[in-house]
Amino acid sequence: MTAIERVCSFLKEAQTYYLATVDGDQPRVRPFGTAHIFEGKLYIQTGRSKDVAKQLAANPKAEICAFKDGVWLRVAGKLVDDNRVEPKRSMLEAYPDLRAMYDPEDDNTEVLYFEDAAATFSSFTAAPETVKF
Repeated sequence: MTAIERVCSFLKEAQTYYLATVDGDQPRVRPFGTAHIFEGKLYIQTGRSKDVAKQLAANPKAEICAFKDGVWLRVAGKLVDDNRVEPKRSMLEAYPDLRAMYDPEDDNTEVLYFEDAAATFSSFTAAPETVKF
């Protein structure tokens, strides 16, 4: 399993992770649930009309954190907007429940991938392990 597959698998198994962005000088954190690999990159999904999308457009640096089975994962990097239909379609195929709110052809569906990411697996019982992708 590659590093990116390991990170994506952890996020999917955790089901919920928390995405941190900045709004001016104010940190903002909210729950997310999408994690998908497309063309070898780790993608997440949101709505372009949401505040989180506006925050990422202003400052694409972000971090996510998930916890399961006594281990937490932090992924830090830059989130890059990919406005192509193909990654949107792939994401919505992986998460069909989102089709009630999003469509790969609409102007609201936004998929973003991590660039220059560092993912750190940590626990209280083992030394942290960082992988990059």
